[in-house]
Amino acid sequence: MAPHDRMLVTIEDHDVELSNLDKIMFPATGFTKGEVIDYYTRVAPVMLPHLRGRPATRIRFPHGVEGAHFFEKNRPGGTPGWVHLATLPVPGSTRRRETIDFVVVDDLPTLVWLANLAAIELHTPQWRLGADPDLMVVDLDPGEPAGLRECCAVAVLMRDRLDVDGIAAFPKTSGRKGMQLCCPISGTQDSVVVSGYARRVAEELSRMVPGSITANMARRLRPGKIFIDWSQNAAAKTTVTPYSLRAGATPTASTPMTWDEVAAMATGDAEARQFGAGEVLERVGGHGDLLSELFRPGPAVPH
Repeated sequence: MAPHDRMLVTIEDHDVELSNLDKIMFPATGFTKGEVIDYYTRVAPVMLPHLRGRPATRIRFPHGVEGAHFFEKNRPGGTPGWVHLATLPVPGSTRRRETIDFVVVDDLPTLVWLANLAAIELHTPQWRLGADPDLMVVDLDPGEPAGLRECCAVAVLMRDRLDVDGIAAFPKTSGRKGMQLCCPISGTQDSVVVSGYARRVAEELSRMVPGSITANMARRLRPGKIFIDWSQNAAAKTTVTPYSLRAGATPTASTPMTWDEVAAMATGDAEARQFGAGEVLERVGGHGDLLSELFRPGPAVPH
């Protein structure tokens, strides 16, 4: 690589090397690595609070979204000394590791450093370091020909059901096909309790609307239905972080929504679609962080 392909920038007193800024990451739109870095830099004020204190799993696309990619949990080679690392046990690791040094994205320099490594997607667990889950996530996954519109209809049903138990739900798109509901909960219950509650509610709704909803993981049962994936609350699971880009044909992102928007998409009064990176930045400018309520303590889930 020619020397002029690299540049050193100082961000919050840390030196971060950037390279190959003109490399195309999304060939269908010509979206470059420089634009990926720019997006994460601009969305950082609302994204970083959702990343702080949570070990991050990255999905890296060194040659763009149409090239080979890999999941990365352990710290990459050449990790700067100022990056926050958390050494955590990983039972059942396919590489027979007892622990992994996870990257914790606590600040803008770390976020930019990862973006420069072509870490297009960032995923985080429902718990922060040293604590039990403080989030419950309901993942709504559509089986074709069902799509995001049907997800929105199920999201409204799920919101109303959770409200009966005093649990508030906040919607976001997945950035791909479906969406998730994020629910602040008490940080004093383990993942087994939270996952069990999410499963009971999912199964209840699937019995109410069996033609449209399934809580069964079997893929043969999903076509034309919305799968309510309660298993996202298992301790080892992660969910795409709010505002993370997704590696599809175009640079969409996991986007917080208002319930009015969800209802409009569910009824067909608005187009049910994912949002692009530029739209997300515009929405942040107009709404701020629609998921800011996630940082308030939530209730315990019923046993």
